[in-house]
Amino acid sequence: MIDVIRLIACLLLTGAGMCCLVSGVVGVFRFKYSLSRIHAAALLDTVGMLLMLLGVMAAFGWSIATLKILVVIALLWLTSPVSSHLIGRMEITINDELDKSMAVFDRETVAHEKDAVTLPDKEAK
Repeated sequence: MIDVIRLIACLLLTGAGMCCLVSGVVGVFRFKYSLSRIHAAALLDTVGMLLMLLGVMAAFGWSIATLKILVVIALLWLTSPVSSHLIGRMEITINDELDKSMAVFDRETVAHEKDAVTLPDKEAK
């Protein structure tokens, strides 16, 4: 009986994770603006991987493999949002036509980010 419950939990968690990952991929291709695509990919990638790895944990039960999966979850939760933030920050600093592609509410921060990136070049001259 407990094996059937573990199998159902595994299937539900893995299926929910796959749905999150598929909807994240669809969002990456459907959204028009790059920062919206990054946002969809970062959120759904993190949640999808968590649900899929929890499904694998439910399939294996508590073991050394479960502890390894917990380490993988921790690394994914640390690296995915940070990398998405860096990609979004790069988009803000590189894209000179940011106003044409989206509404910019905090122009001072955008100008500050662009100045921070170009500052070392100005000092070199």
